[in-house]
Amino acid sequence: MALSAIELLENLIADLEGKLNLAPGADPVAAEVEKEKGNPEQQTKIKNNKKQSNKENKNPSKKRNNDVDENIPDICKLEFKVGLITKVWVHPDADKLYCEEIDCGEEGGPRQIASGLRLHYTEEEMLGRRVLVVANLKAKNLVGFKSHGMVLCAAETKEDGSEKVEFVEPPVDAPLGEVVTFEGLPPPTPMSASQIEKKKVFTACMEGMKTNDECVGTWNGHVFMTSAGPCKGRSVKGGAMR
Repeated sequence: MALSAIELLENLIADLEGKLNLAPGADPVAAEVEKEKGNPEQQTKIKNNKKQSNKENKNPSKKRNNDVDENIPDICKLEFKVGLITKVWVHPDADKLYCEEIDCGEEGGPRQIASGLRLHYTEEEMLGRRVLVVANLKAKNLVGFKSHGMVLCAAETKEDGSEKVEFVEPPVDAPLGEVVTFEGLPPPTPMSASQIEKKKVFTACMEGMKTNDECVGTWNGHVFMTSAGPCKGRSVKGGAMR
């Protein structure tokens, strides 16, 4: 006796359920999910993925692109952000260091950064200053204080051999968190902090970073720019930026 179309379809489904070791009428997608839930190795993998995701969310520098075009200028692999010093205090265990909280317009709140500027600024002069923060450097422990970046300054040697150091400051109207661009160069494509350290990108850029005759910050002549204008010091001309 010939089978009806419905009977043929039911036989095919039953045959498929047998091959997949499914109970009659079971949802294959739900069964696969349950199977993964019962797999200790898979559960460990899921937990590790969640931990990694949470870790990356807490550390913005690790979310940078590792696949940056190697042919772009090194300065475009760095990320300089406009920041505002909202809190400053003397490092309890280091004679030259200040500890700061700097608002860079980031979701995680202010960054904590240590700077060796006690010979050059008072706490009152530091507080409320707009600064440039090198944002994609690996965090460093500086005498027990974890510093998440560095502030950019210009320096020159005075006639008596001492050093004058001052901030390279963004314009007052530049929004907090804005990433600095460079006149005549491609838009910045920041590398991850680990790649910056591994390839010594910041070190490679230091030789070209100087203020010009108008105290404006430059890299090989390309001006540090924001939407509100160039970044500049107040008096240091031709000074090395670091």
